[in-house]
Amino acid sequence: MDYMYLKSGTDVRGVASDLGGKAVELTDGAVYDIAAAFVVWCVNKFSKGANELTIALGHDSRITADRISDCVKSALINAGVTVLDCGLASTPAMFMTTVDLHTDAAIQITASHHPFDRNGLKFFVGTGGLEGSDISEILSLASETQECISEAQGTVKSSDYMKDYAARLRDMIISEVGKGEKPLQDYHIVVDAGNGVGGFYANEVLAPLGADISGSQFLEPDGMFPNHIPNPENKQAIESICEAVKKSGADFGVIFDTDVDRAGCVDSDGNELNRNRLIALASYIALGGKKGGTIVTDSVTSDGLKKYIQEDLGGVHYRYRRGYKNVINKAIELCEQGIDCPLAIETSGHAALRENYFLDDGAYLATKIIIELAKDTDIKQLLSTMEMPEEEAEYRFNIKTNNFRDYGEKVIAKLEEFAAAHDGYIIADDNREGIRVSTPNGWFLLRLSVHDPVMPMNFESNKVGRIDIMKDELREFFESFSELEIPRNF
Repeated sequence: MDYMYLKSGTDVRGVASDLGGKAVELTDGAVYDIAAAFVVWCVNKFSKGANELTIALGHDSRITADRISDCVKSALINAGVTVLDCGLASTPAMFMTTVDLHTDAAIQITASHHPFDRNGLKFFVGTGGLEGSDISEILSLASETQECISEAQGTVKSSDYMKDYAARLRDMIISEVGKGEKPLQDYHIVVDAGNGVGGFYANEVLAPLGADISGSQFLEPDGMFPNHIPNPENKQAIESICEAVKKSGADFGVIFDTDVDRAGCVDSDGNELNRNRLIALASYIALGGKKGGTIVTDSVTSDGLKKYIQEDLGGVHYRYRRGYKNVINKAIELCEQGIDCPLAIETSGHAALRENYFLDDGAYLATKIIIELAKDTDIKQLLSTMEMPEEEAEYRFNIKTNNFRDYGEKVIAKLEEFAAAHDGYIIADDNREGIRVSTPNGWFLLRLSVHDPVMPMNFESNKVGRIDIMKDELREFFESFSELEIPRNF
C-alpha cells in the first residue's frame, strides 16, 4: 500500500467514516500500519528497542476516535511499547506528556476543525511536533509494512493526564495574578468548546478559580459537531460566541477548535479578538514591555498590525510563510541565531510562545490573556490604537496545469514585473512568501499554496470600495494567463 496520499503537511489525515458519503481512507489496516511504522521511526531516532519505548496516546471528540485508538494501541502493544492511554485529551496536552511524564513520544488522534467524517494522527517527540519530512518517512515505512514485532507484548496504562494539564493552567493564573486561590471570582467568562475537547477549560480551569462560567456553551464532547464548526475562524462559530458573551453579559469569551491548539477571544462588548487583533494582544503579552523582541507571523497580517507591533509595542514584526509549523520553525531558528523571539503566531489562531516550548496551545494563550484580564488590564483600550482595515477579501485562483508549482512561480514573477512598472505600486521588502504590494488603495498579496494547485490572493484596504479598484487594475493581468482560473467574483 502507498499511504503517502494521507500526508497533510505535518499530520496524517483522511476520511475515517463513511457517514459523510465518501470511501474510508483511514481504515483499520492503514491506521495499524502507520502506528507500527511510527514505532520503527522512534526506534531509529532514539536508538532504543521498541520494548523500551513509552508512548502517550490521546484523541479528540470525533466519532471514529475509539476505533482508531484501538488500532493504534494494537500496533504499539504488538511492538512491545508501553502505552499511556490518556483518552479524551487536547493536542497540546499530548505534547506535554513528553515534558511532564517523560514519554518518548505521543500520538494525538485528531483532524482539527475538519468535518466530522475526517480524522488523523499527529505525532510528537520531546522537541515538538514532527516535520513534514518525518511524516513522509513514516508513511514510506508504513507503505513497506515495516513493523517491530516483540515476543513480549506491550502494556496499556490509563493516564488521567488532562487533570494535571488543567492544574498547570490553574497554577499559572494563581501565581501570576496574585489574588489568592480564587483570582477569577470577580469575572464572568464564557467558553465555547464547539463540542470538541475544550470543555475542560471552563469546568476544570476557570470554575475552580471562582469564575462565573454561566452562558458557556457546547462543552459536551460530540463528534458530530451539531452546533457549529469547531473553528475560531468560522463565521458562524465566532458569531455564536460573540452572541453568547453579549447575552450573558460576560466580561470575556473564549472559543476553541476541536483539539484546543487554537483559540479565539471576545471582549465584553461582544467584539471578536481574532486574527490581527489576537496577534496584537498576544504580542503585547509576549513582549512584556521589553523593546526589540521579534514577533513572527504568517504573510497575510495587516499593515496596521505591523505598525502596532513596531510603533506601539517597540517590537519587530517578521512576516513569514503561511503554515503554523513554518512560523514556529522560523521563530526557533531566529532564537538559535541569538535573536530575541518570544512568539510565533499565525492568523488562524495557532500561537506558540517561547516560554511554553514553542507549542501552539490555544488554552495556554487563553490563560495568558485571562491573566491580563484579572490584572485589570483594559484590553479594549490596549488595542484601541491599532488601525483596522475597512475591507478584507481573499480570492483563490486555481491552476489548471499539472506542473502547477512552476506555473504559479511564473505568475508571481510576472506580477513582480507588472508591479515594478506600475505607478504608485510599492513591492514590500519584508515579505517572504509570494509577492506583497502596497498601492494607493491598499495592499494585496499573491502566493502559491504549499500543497495544492491554488494561488490565494489577499486584499486589504482602509477605505470601503478600494478593493474593487485594485481588482480592476489587476484583472487584465490575470486574464493573460490561460492556465489560471479566475474566480467568478473577482
